[in-house]
Amino acid sequence: MPVIEVSNLHKRYRGKVAVEDVSFTVEKGEIFGILGPNGAGKTTTVECVEGLRRPDGGTVRVLGLDPQRDDDRLRSCVGVQLQESELPERLKVWEALDLYASFYRDPVNPAKLLGDWGLTDKRNTPFGKLSGGQKQRLFIALALIGNPEIAVLDELTTGLDPQARRGAWDLIEEIRERGVTVILVTHFMEEAERLCDRIAVFCDGRIAALDSPAGLVARVGAEQRVRFRPSAALPDGLLSDLPEVTDVLTAGDHVVVAGNGQVLQAVVSTLARHRIIAADLRVEQATLEDAFVTLTGRTFEV
Repeated sequence: MPVIEVSNLHKRYRGKVAVEDVSFTVEKGEIFGILGPNGAGKTTTVECVEGLRRPDGGTVRVLGLDPQRDDDRLRSCVGVQLQESELPERLKVWEALDLYASFYRDPVNPAKLLGDWGLTDKRNTPFGKLSGGQKQRLFIALALIGNPEIAVLDELTTGLDPQARRGAWDLIEEIRERGVTVILVTHFMEEAERLCDRIAVFCDGRIAALDSPAGLVARVGAEQRVRFRPSAALPDGLLSDLPEVTDVLTAGDHVVVAGNGQVLQAVVSTLARHRIIAADLRVEQATLEDAFVTLTGRTFEV
């Protein structure tokens, strides 16, 4: 049985639809991504899963329980890192972890979480003196202190620098290896593609697509893009007339050729026959962002 089941979820705020007819399941031990721009319904959906919001329609089950009716039983099983959180400014890092650890029967060693999330040297620092990235890491540690079966991480790495972000990704993969199911809410394409087993793409309160990262990209097709800077002007139709080519665009002093199959070989051999050198040659494959644009008809804006 899935550890999370959401069926026909609806939620409105003052007449405005935030989530409409959303359905998905999450299997035990997977990292399930919820991807989309701000305002797409991601956070509202996970707040219904967490029991923080009451749905206006549909059903939500977590470990077979209703998050509204069975919140006391679920509290020790689900760890939550909210998109926005606060603590008393004078509360020290170690005090926050010890306080949260006292709420659980079998907490993770606070010292281990301090080390995992790079907070050991900040253990005596008051919350109000932490940087934005340090606060974010503390809230992630607090979400995991109860040794939960499910961890819901909303915008996990917002505010982290690139090195800290990649370190966080490694730790999330370790968490999954221990059998914890992770729901990861994000607007970072690279994060979703790197971590998630499956991704629900949200757009305007609905799920536009649900698949593995590779499956979503495959929906775009096997098209490749060959980008280069030609050493001479290209004769009209030189590349666009090739059977492997679907489109030719000019981007500044570069040419971008889209096509299928053996498009790279066709372009390179044609240029060579005309003694045109392709400088700065790059081959670009379809990305998760390409899939988002294709599936939703919108550019991705955070």
